[in-house]
Amino acid sequence: MKKLVTILFALMVGLGLYAQNQSADNIIGKYSSVQNGDKYKVVVTKSADGSYTGKIYWANLKNGKPFNVPSGVDVTLSGSDQIVLFSGLKYNEAKQRWDGTKIYDPQRRIRANMQASFADAKKLKIRGSLAGVSETVIWTKID
Repeated sequence: MKKLVTILFALMVGLGLYAQNQSADNIIGKYSSVQNGDKYKVVVTKSADGSYTGKIYWANLKNGKPFNVPSGVDVTLSGSDQIVLFSGLKYNEAKQRWDGTKIYDPQRRIRANMQASFADAKKLKIRGSLAGVSETVIWTKID
């Protein structure tokens, strides 16, 4: 009987950890959005340390000009010209959201505190806050 209780306990803990990782990993994928007339697509991946990184991999800007990436901002471009919007994003289980990093806004050339949460299964709310001013943008999951 003691072995059975131990096995059941181990199963419950294991399933709990699996469920926790599944909800945190729901952010992984590709998204599309429109902000101030500019259309863009973002991919969110999981890093080796368990945090998440988001990069713009496609953009159609209303003025036809590329995003400005100033030299003083901690933003990198890869060989495929992906703009890193955020890295180090972590899932906050207690608040049921992702936070703990800053997001880069290439239109305004600023970095703001970031929070992300799902409005529904396909709509990810991205909230940027800086000096008491916040803006929320909706990203729609496309994969």
